[in-house]
Amino acid sequence: MTAGIESSTRWPTIRKHPLALQVQPNLLDYDATCAAFSWDAARSELSGPPDGRGVNIAYEAVDRHANGAGGAKEALRFVRADGTTHSLSYAQLAERTSRFASVLRELGIGRGDRVFSLAGRSPELYTAVLGTLKNASVFCPLFSAFGPEPVRQRLQLGGGRVLITTRALYRKKIVPIRDELPELRHVLLIDAGDEPEPGTLDLATLMQDAPPYGEIAMTQREDMALLHFTSGTTGTPKGAIHVHDAVTAHYATGRFALDLHPDDIYWCTADPGWVTGTSYGVIAPLVHGVTVIVDEEEMNTDRWYRILAEQGVTVWYTAPTALRMLMKAGTERAADYDLSALRFVASVGEPLNPEVVVWGQEAFGQPVHDNWWQTETGGIMISNYAATEIRPGSMGRPLPGIAADLVARDEQGAPLLRDGEVVLVTEPDTVGELALRPGWPSMFRGYLNEEERYRRCFVGGWYLTGDLAKRDADGYYWFVGRGDDVIKSSGHLIGPFEVESSLMEHAAVAEAGVIGIPDAVAGEVVKAFVELRAGWEPSDSLRLDIIGFARKRLGAAVAPRELEFTTGLPKTRSGKILRRLLKARELGLPEGDTSTVEVPR
Repeated sequence: MTAGIESSTRWPTIRKHPLALQVQPNLLDYDATCAAFSWDAARSELSGPPDGRGVNIAYEAVDRHANGAGGAKEALRFVRADGTTHSLSYAQLAERTSRFASVLRELGIGRGDRVFSLAGRSPELYTAVLGTLKNASVFCPLFSAFGPEPVRQRLQLGGGRVLITTRALYRKKIVPIRDELPELRHVLLIDAGDEPEPGTLDLATLMQDAPPYGEIAMTQREDMALLHFTSGTTGTPKGAIHVHDAVTAHYATGRFALDLHPDDIYWCTADPGWVTGTSYGVIAPLVHGVTVIVDEEEMNTDRWYRILAEQGVTVWYTAPTALRMLMKAGTERAADYDLSALRFVASVGEPLNPEVVVWGQEAFGQPVHDNWWQTETGGIMISNYAATEIRPGSMGRPLPGIAADLVARDEQGAPLLRDGEVVLVTEPDTVGELALRPGWPSMFRGYLNEEERYRRCFVGGWYLTGDLAKRDADGYYWFVGRGDDVIKSSGHLIGPFEVESSLMEHAAVAEAGVIGIPDAVAGEVVKAFVELRAGWEPSDSLRLDIIGFARKRLGAAVAPRELEFTTGLPKTRSGKILRRLLKARELGLPEGDTSTVEVPR
């Protein structure tokens, strides 16, 4: 058993009665829904392109609505820097995406060719995502914060033929590497102006000249649609392949995990370069025919509260880091805004600290619903739901159609096998490696050009996620840590997330990152890196006070032995604390792939 995991006893369960909710949840009876659910039935709720021509994500997300009664409905509402908005209806989005598909065809880009984006949240980006899929090409988003080297690496690994970007990003990040990208045939500038950069094309002119019609290319369920690069500790990004049938999972998870209804005003704050920005910033909400808010600017506390209030957001999907920043600013800031339209708040990117869940109830009148998934899963796998109780600190229970379990591990951390079969954890509150039965539609179909690396993810008929978790007696899952993040100290397995959450209960602590460092006696001891809230200053007395605070909650064997104050924890653009980077820097080890790091060293 992993030491120090006591969230279920320290925090009260949050129970919600369906009749008290503003809108009847899509998932009212968890057990009955899981028992009756099938992926084939979920597929039947999507119409498919005319004449039964397979399945296409863009058709389900846009043209299915545009061709029906929903053509005039607002699909995307963009919020400019000054707070003004401009919108695209489903009919307008259908026309624009068809034009973009025509642009690709005119450029000789066809089925399976990779189209990359390096851009922020602009109408052109959303047009490119869906227009690429209409053309049966493959879309691959990149973080606009990437430097030239990670951009080069991903374009080379992915065989990028087309890149959509801005003039500034092209000058800064593509010009230095353009000669190293012989497969990159076209760079389309969103803001080319009157004089495009040499070696680029003006996307606006191409769109204006392209026909706003044409059949959506026929795509089958298993045709490649999306390529998402995910970083590894080896320094080599992995290109996770997803197919058009993933739209079935995007639809089902948007319905159950995010509780989307047709009249919702939905806002997903994820960066478009991250998988969430595609799966739940574009596909899932549009498949449900909702209105999607897109903020063209970066996070600012008062700006975000204004958007929630002024745009009447009903469903909000954001990151734990953003919520912690809002919490750091104080609950009274939220009280200055009318958030009465908000009925469902969810979080993704890393485990959600229990106090943030409870704080959401105070600040928004709604608890924050944690959920769990990976780039490889393509969609939400485990979630807290609108009509079910929340156990703060738990990531919830598996989605209907998802079979999850915990695999026991041997002394070396490998899957424990018996007669060629993996050994599953049966005792409640016992740690194992989280595993999923393959077969859900958004499951990745491979790592691009790395078949052996892909095969190693599967053992005994299970996909091994690399995450350690425990499961309580009622089937709620609790995140412990990445397999190589867990700290082994004096015979205990210590989950860093639980230690970090305990530290955040101290009034001075805004965020915390925890690692294990070598110790001659214990093997490893816990070291914490702490970022303070505004108004607090680092001192030896504060350090001792925080350590003592943690010992009272976790016990001396689990609490940090060492604590270092920092002004910025290394995180990914999605807000995930990079513990392996903290450890590498502490111990002087190779840092591996740092291309997605948000906070510099």
